[in-house]
Amino acid sequence: MNQKWTALLVALGLTAAVTAGCGNQAAPSSRQAASGPVTETMKPFNVHQVVAGDNEKGRTVMWEMPTDKENSLEYRKKGTETIYSVSASGERLEGNRGISNGTVYTAELKGLEKGTDYEYRTREENRVSSWYPLHTDNGGPFKAIVTSDSQSSDYTDWKNLIHQAAKDNQDAAFMIALGDLVDNGEDEYQWQTWFESSGDLLSRIPVAPALGNHEAYSLDWKNHMPQRYLTHFNLPDNGNKNLKNHYYSFDWGNVHFTVLDTSLYEEKEWLPDLYEKEKVWLEKDLRETKQKWKVVLMHKDPLQYGFADENRPHREEGFSEEGQAFMPFFDKYGVDLVISAHLHTYRDRGHIYDFKRSDKGPVYVIDGLSGNVRYPDLWKQHALDQYVAPQPESDNYSILEADGSQLTLTGYLPDGTKLHETVVKKGE
Repeated sequence: MNQKWTALLVALGLTAAVTAGCGNQAAPSSRQAASGPVTETMKPFNVHQVVAGDNEKGRTVMWEMPTDKENSLEYRKKGTETIYSVSASGERLEGNRGISNGTVYTAELKGLEKGTDYEYRTREENRVSSWYPLHTDNGGPFKAIVTSDSQSSDYTDWKNLIHQAAKDNQDAAFMIALGDLVDNGEDEYQWQTWFESSGDLLSRIPVAPALGNHEAYSLDWKNHMPQRYLTHFNLPDNGNKNLKNHYYSFDWGNVHFTVLDTSLYEEKEWLPDLYEKEKVWLEKDLRETKQKWKVVLMHKDPLQYGFADENRPHREEGFSEEGQAFMPFFDKYGVDLVISAHLHTYRDRGHIYDFKRSDKGPVYVIDGLSGNVRYPDLWKQHALDQYVAPQPESDNYSILEADGSQLTLTGYLPDGTKLHETVVKKGE
């Protein structure tokens, strides 16, 4: 049976789905289609794309349904009729705080074509969703929205910020979320509110999240494995099934992104050797990439700050446990830019090498906050700070742009006011 007839029959709900990937023609799906015509009555929620390891050829799509029936994902090149299908795996998620139980579905697309517009939709029996757009990496210059610490009391500020950032940067290829996406990682109400507040952005472009410490708190604010984060984001394989979704890497354009899990303190009861295993993986990851640029994304900041508030305990400035653990690898393997979060303050520290100010080594920038949890005038200025956002700080976001000659990270207030620009060049 040729592709055109197969696609037509699939669209009518009369046969099993087609192949499992444009370009590589995998084996037909084993899903049996329901009888009767296909209707656009499926209403998935929290539909979001997630980065793949190679985004020229792959993408992960996730969504939720209140039921736990068999689901699949259908997709096609935009403007064509041939529909392809892949099966979806489902993980049941218990609700709490007024949220009912649901199922999180994951479908992985492989064998896609570089720089190509696709459309995808979810399917359950003979019901399908509307079509959503998907665009693969074209390997050239790109722009990404960078957010951090969106944790909030009601997520109104987060909603306003991300909607404005999306409106002002409609050409953004993906979004980076630098941890503490929610204030309490075990609170499903907050996860649902976070996704809902993001609007349709993440159904159109993928997200690259980093695990923050607030993802690893129980409802009674004790340390807890970040199970809901690990369920909501199916991330590129890191080679360790016991640490799946904790840390990972991906390529976009000519940039290799390495995303770390910096929550050892919160996860130590269950993962006492997290950093030791992560360092082995990190060294291999940075050593083997062939991309021109290397960017590290991490939640906890490599620097340690003293408190400006005299009512808090004295703490010397220096470098955090995470900085001491990972910065030598950044130096050794030529990382160009490190973007962190956690302290809710936006600062550019310039080049740091061997724990000192330098004219070489990675450039370190800490993003501020994208929610409404503010720490006004909490931190002293560090000796390595080259730029500090005006105090007390408002919420903000950044835009990362990459081309053949440089990386540019620019911070903005929610109304589009520019805070600061960091430019990284090879051999600078």
